[in-house]
Amino acid sequence: MGAKDPDRFDLSALLGRLGVPGDALAGGDLEVHSPIDGSTIANIHTHSETEVGAAIARAAQAFADWRMVPGPRRGELVRLLGEELRAAKDDLGRLVTIECGKIAEEGRGEVQEMIDICDFAVGLSRQLYGLTIASERPGHRMMEQWHPLGPVGVITAFNFPVAVWAWNAAIALVCGDSVVWKPSEKTPLTALACQALFQRAVARFGAGAPDGLAQVIVGGREAGEKLVDHPAIALISATGSTRMGAAVGPKVLARHGKVLLELGGNNAMIVAPSADLELALRAIVFSAVGTAGQRCTSLRRLIVHDDIYDDLLPALKSAYEGIRIGDPLDSGTLVGPLIDWRAGDEMHRVLGVADDEGGTVHGGGPVTDGVPEGGAYMRPAIVEMPEQTETVRTETFAPILYVLRYSDFDRAVALQNGVPQGLASCIFTRDVKEAERFLAAAGSDCGIANVNIGPSGAEIGGAFGGEKATGGGRESGSDSWKAYMRRQTATVNYSDDLPLAQGITFDIKGD
Repeated sequence: MGAKDPDRFDLSALLGRLGVPGDALAGGDLEVHSPIDGSTIANIHTHSETEVGAAIARAAQAFADWRMVPGPRRGELVRLLGEELRAAKDDLGRLVTIECGKIAEEGRGEVQEMIDICDFAVGLSRQLYGLTIASERPGHRMMEQWHPLGPVGVITAFNFPVAVWAWNAAIALVCGDSVVWKPSEKTPLTALACQALFQRAVARFGAGAPDGLAQVIVGGREAGEKLVDHPAIALISATGSTRMGAAVGPKVLARHGKVLLELGGNNAMIVAPSADLELALRAIVFSAVGTAGQRCTSLRRLIVHDDIYDDLLPALKSAYEGIRIGDPLDSGTLVGPLIDWRAGDEMHRVLGVADDEGGTVHGGGPVTDGVPEGGAYMRPAIVEMPEQTETVRTETFAPILYVLRYSDFDRAVALQNGVPQGLASCIFTRDVKEAERFLAAAGSDCGIANVNIGPSGAEIGGAFGGEKATGGGRESGSDSWKAYMRRQTATVNYSDDLPLAQGITFDIKGD
């Protein structure tokens, strides 16, 4: 759709405060739309194949220089980036809402997540620890150490347009790597704003931050493929669909690069008979309808025990009826639009398939009253399913919550694990045995498993990622930093002899 009211979002002033020049918004070949009303908010230039290649070359040179800067000094740059993000939190959060449609509270929360990972990375810059290993050879010292890896290519999705870049960039920078970022073509303005804030941090940092240390390339699939295929990019960190990951992973591995894949999720909650139903209800609603169901950790399957099914479902339907759907910039809105009408049409199609499979659909369908014209506003849907069909096993990026019944705990866990994806999972129970069984080796097969908390809304302190078709990558906290460095085992012989490992004798002196 075309522009409705070019001054509605006061975008030029907003981007100006964030450091993005006004001439970056017009005259380009990529139309940027706001999901709030479908309007065109910018026409920006995409990068040609030659320009992408030049950016990668700059990143390679920047890495050669940056890896020589001490880790704590690298951390200082990330500290300054965190300060810039703190100062710009409201403006950048508003831009996130305008460009990807999540409500204002979530937009600000996403920027806070960026600030948090910067704080984490600053501390990490002094804790890139190796190991001392006992050697079997006398007079030898063996150790494990970590070195910067190389330029990192970051490919992000529209639903978290800035936080995922920060997860990667903050850690990569303190590890001594350079970063080339290819944002979703649906959300490039937030990327340009982050780049401008990074350049402010570089200006304050002073000497030592090489040109090309962090860059943004704007484009579609071709730009991403250039990153994926280029031998100078040591690590590709890609967030997106499982189909995208299936294409990216083999390409990078074929050139002996490293991949960190964060792909689809089909996350479930088991609600046991002993659960605190009020607590569970609140968690269900936020996890299922937050970000209009467009989180990789969104709750998509609800597995409810027979004994409480008839108590929980009416309460859940009532809660859904009270959800305020509308302009995500308005205070009090809980559900904004889907990213575009293509997503809305797909939601409508999938609900029809679920109905054909014997599901009972509550809600769903477009919302037209009290919402900005042109946006893909959809009513969140609850679908009671007789079984876990192929439709249920397939992730749909929309606010659809499938509800299944169970009577046996092992059956509930089997349903939870019976999908290709393995990102996030949770159980609501006050039974300690059930909680521990859920977290045990034969319990949830997901990378994230929670007890009495929903699957959505991970903290940066823990490693984020999943198993199976979710890709197996880990970002953010814990020891995820190791993905951005190369491991080296080193042995020093400080004796006058040359004993061999395993007691091997190899005498070249003869008789």
